[in-house]
Amino acid sequence: MLAERYPYYVANRPRWPNTDLPVVDKYSGEVVTRVALSDAAAVEEAIAAAVRAAGPMRRLPAHARQAVLEHCVRRFQARAEELARVLCIEAGKPLRDARGEVTRLIETFKAAAEEAVRGGGEVLNLEVSARAEGYRGFTRRVPVGPVSLITPFNFPLNLVAHKVAPAIAAGCPFILKPSDRTPVSAMILAEVLAETDLPEGAFSVVTPTLKDIGPLIEDERLKLLSFTGSEKVGWELKARAGRKKVVLELGGNAACVVDREPGAPLEAVADRVALGAFFQSGQSCISVQRVLVHASHYDAFKALIVARARALRSGNPRDEATTLGPMIDEPAAKRLEGWIQDAVERGARVLTGGGRKGALLEATVLEGVPEDAPLSAEEAFGPVVLLQPFTSFTEAMAEVNAGRYGLQAGLFTNDLSRAMHAWDELEVGGVVVGDVPSFRVDTMPYGGVKGSGLGREGVKYAIEDMTELRLLVLRQRAPQED
Repeated sequence: MLAERYPYYVANRPRWPNTDLPVVDKYSGEVVTRVALSDAAAVEEAIAAAVRAAGPMRRLPAHARQAVLEHCVRRFQARAEELARVLCIEAGKPLRDARGEVTRLIETFKAAAEEAVRGGGEVLNLEVSARAEGYRGFTRRVPVGPVSLITPFNFPLNLVAHKVAPAIAAGCPFILKPSDRTPVSAMILAEVLAETDLPEGAFSVVTPTLKDIGPLIEDERLKLLSFTGSEKVGWELKARAGRKKVVLELGGNAACVVDREPGAPLEAVADRVALGAFFQSGQSCISVQRVLVHASHYDAFKALIVARARALRSGNPRDEATTLGPMIDEPAAKRLEGWIQDAVERGARVLTGGGRKGALLEATVLEGVPEDAPLSAEEAFGPVVLLQPFTSFTEAMAEVNAGRYGLQAGLFTNDLSRAMHAWDELEVGGVVVGDVPSFRVDTMPYGGVKGSGLGREGVKYAIEDMTELRLLVLRQRAPQED
């Protein structure tokens, strides 16, 4: 399924200088392929090429940018199963989850193709006083210029798509730095882009080490940095980015509230919570981590979610029957195992799970976790969910707001006033009513507040960040007689 080696890309072309970046099968731990490692010279060449491409990309007609995105859609559809198998190997995703991510990759590029020809702008009425009579205003959006994109390991295709597709639609040359744990998916995407007629320098996909990544963050020739990853790293990069625009999609500690009248059968709610907590081993920034359940049905819900966690089948993600694959590596699983043990030592109770074998951590459900324990206060980023009863809806809202994260929250209720109250009061980027916070459609605005970042992704909203408003003012004089 995987090639023996993969290049990186500079100015639309593959480079094969070495095979210094090993890629590991996340289930077996074996090196399965190698990718060329970029050096500082390659990063500089990519930036210089993007600067040269800024004019040609800005002038590229909207229909031509749309054609590039539509070509990608067709090629991803043709290579869908290959892409899913690659995700299965390099990211450890069960095939069900991997195929779902490929579907979302295609949907994201489709949405970008539609947005590429919509443009934007408006006509302004400037005649707000006598001095402005005869003046008219017009706005349009123009690309900011070359952009830098840095993506994580957990969605190696779709999170790349959420940066690359809007950049193409907006007319911005880009330099992508994918995770060194999951670079193959990005190189296949680059291979598809290399089949198009994008101007030379319109894209580069590079793999520098930390010592060579600095210019992608600090170089003032780059006009925007879009980063998805950990909270700590994201805010550090913002401090280094200088005057460029910065978009950060960082961590989360997503809570889901199951109200007294949840608006759906409790079994159906438990199904959604289990999916939101354990899909792709909980390695999503909107994975369900905390569940606040009304005391009137806390015990019943607890039994349902424990049963669903125990029913998951862990193992080789390439097995069609596997529903819980490995975490990204053994150190990540050990870190979370240690957090579970710490919570237990502080009085928490494991209802199911908690065991680990290599990078495979069992689906784990706990209750009674102290609020200041890392398992509750930090982003778990693994297959762990914490249960907590409540009696006061107001107090439940306060509990959701506790802590420094604010990405998305879920609420199961049939009370419209409570849904609106949650929308008013919760300090998050999005409130999902009738489902878990893990729900995302790739066209909706997506991002967080507080420690979870700034700016919004979702194709249309990413394009807004990658463009600037430009104003035209016309002074209209009285027409002259012939």
